[in-house]
Amino acid sequence: MIPASGAVRNLLDITLIAIGSFAIALGFNMFMLPNGIAAGGVSGISVLIKSWLGLEPAFTQWAMNIPIFFLGLWLLGKSYGLRSLLGSVILPLFVFLTKDWPLPTSNPLLASIYGGIAVGLGVGVVYRGRGSTGGLATIAQIVQKFSGRGFSFCVVMLDGSVILLAACTLSLEKALYALVGLYVTGKIIDMVELGFNYSKVAYIISNHTERISEAILNDLDRGLTRLNAQGGYTGDNRIVLMVVIGQSEATRLKTLVRSVDPDAFVIISNTHEVLGEGFKLEE
Repeated sequence: MIPASGAVRNLLDITLIAIGSFAIALGFNMFMLPNGIAAGGVSGISVLIKSWLGLEPAFTQWAMNIPIFFLGLWLLGKSYGLRSLLGSVILPLFVFLTKDWPLPTSNPLLASIYGGIAVGLGVGVVYRGRGSTGGLATIAQIVQKFSGRGFSFCVVMLDGSVILLAACTLSLEKALYALVGLYVTGKIIDMVELGFNYSKVAYIISNHTERISEAILNDLDRGLTRLNAQGGYTGDNRIVLMVVIGQSEATRLKTLVRSVDPDAFVIISNTHEVLGEGFKLEE
């Protein structure tokens, strides 16, 4: 049986994923789709297919998201999670349910900005719920796993391919608007999830450093460093754990540490740039 606290957390996660997916659907239907802005991802592909074949975007997204989910489950393992399935299914559902909502603007620049804000808010909230909307983000995770390239690089390459296709088949102007929307989306996700910086560094002080280390290494799949320290008041020698985390991982780290030691002292601060394995590599 799931503990009450765990059940509440799961319910909160599901609620956040649903709210975030709804916000993404609004941004897509009220701003992006009507103005032909294909700002990357499966949603961008569905805009292109809508313009080519007239097919309902929700059906395209379902048709792509579900197979991609099972591909991720196969190649990424069970840790890929049921929350990703929830996002993959519920987002197209909201896209379908809100397809006839009124349009606030027909100005493509305003649409790309406000659509990017809505989508960014939605994705950030989904990340807060420890979920995913699947799609090309899953493909990026797969490419990252087997190529060793950074996750952000893989996402940019995949989204860039969609925008390039939009430039070739729709118009260069619409592709430029799509770039604006994609940029705004990325910035808003950062604001919602981790602030303006790409990465964060966490320092963890606890009496259960061994168990926390195992959780970080096995569940978060991040390396860490053990720092020898001395308490300023007690003078006791102790270990401080230092771990650098990327986007969408701050919430997971706090949850892991709290599950092992609710009394742990955790400092998470911004870091402007990280070079090395798992992050940006210096050229």
